[in-house]
Amino acid sequence: MSVITLTKENFEAEVMQSEVPVLVDFWASWCGPCKMLSPIVDEIAESAEGFKVGKVNVDEQMELARKYRVMSIPTLIVFKDGEVAERTVGVQAKENIVSLVR
Repeated sequence: MSVITLTKENFEAEVMQSEVPVLVDFWASWCGPCKMLSPIVDEIAESAEGFKVGKVNVDEQMELARKYRVMSIPTLIVFKDGEVAERTVGVQAKENIVSLVR
């Protein structure tokens, strides 16, 4: 499965109403650590089983970033049953990220 580009228009349907956990990467194109994390998140999405992966560009979706109190990027948030279940900030190893979702 590929990464879902999340916007305020599709966030409710793709994340909040999802029947499976959703890993959401809050990022920006100018952010160096985000560029380091992006290929890891893409790799996780390609092999994701039992969960979805989405990305929120904080420059384009400031409302979502504010709503979930994203102060630093990259921020990864795992949503389960429409609720924030896990949160981490900064570049993480693939194994650590996958363990957040499980």
